[in-house]
Amino acid sequence: MNKIEIVGAKENNLKDISLNIPKNKIVLITGVSGSGKSSIAFETIYKEGQRRYMDTFSAYARQFIDNFEKPDVESINGLSPVISIEQRSISKNPRSTVGTITEIYDYLRLLFSKISYAKSYNTGKKMIKLSSNEIIKKIITKYTNKSIYILSPLIRSRKGNYKTFFMDLLKNGFIKVRVNGKIRLIEPGMELERNKIHDIDLLIDDVLTAGTAIKNSIEIIENNKGTFVGALVALDREEPYDSDKTFQEFYAEQGIKIHSIAKISELKK
Repeated sequence: MNKIEIVGAKENNLKDISLNIPKNKIVLITGVSGSGKSSIAFETIYKEGQRRYMDTFSAYARQFIDNFEKPDVESINGLSPVISIEQRSISKNPRSTVGTITEIYDYLRLLFSKISYAKSYNTGKKMIKLSSNEIIKKIITKYTNKSIYILSPLIRSRKGNYKTFFMDLLKNGFIKVRVNGKIRLIEPGMELERNKIHDIDLLIDDVLTAGTAIKNSIEIIENNKGTFVGALVALDREEPYDSDKTFQEFYAEQGIKIHSIAKISELKK
């Protein structure tokens, strides 16, 4: 039933009122003071909803709960579970909503976490997690007999000189990075212009599309997850640099973006 049918409501000053209220819509009840707005909304609909809810409890449980009298109405059909919120402000948080005040939001979060799935904001396609073998297969299929870079994106459109960050990479055995589209050797004391925006990718390997070489690169990424490495990117060496394209393709959906292996750690500037 897509509506609530109220027949013969006589609560307080209501004079045998009958009406239909549509569901799944915002319904506003208006009228002058004393016309019966609260009587129909709270004393009739809400009161009957609460009474029916209490009837679902066992006889033992009901003895500890105050009885809810049936409102003065002939019948109410199509009534769903009801929630009533007072007009006064309950929370001082400006971001409070009906969901947070009634705590329904907590259950919605749990529901979405259990039954929902991630979709690419770029294409709308479902995002899936691939195994190492599936990653290798996708890379080989896309870049057959080509020389490619295996990269891990670390910094996207952020300012900073990253001097300490480069030294940490060097200490962990990494020797090359891709800064703003150019491959650079990490040198002691290396730093960038602090006030400029930079894109930095960690160069894991520079290989031909052979399964063994790619597998070794993936193992490096998996062994370092939680430190510097956040995701895997395969890039044709001859492909021109395009930071937006790189970010969207490699993180969002297509074969290049393959897999999110670990969370990017908190990076030092």
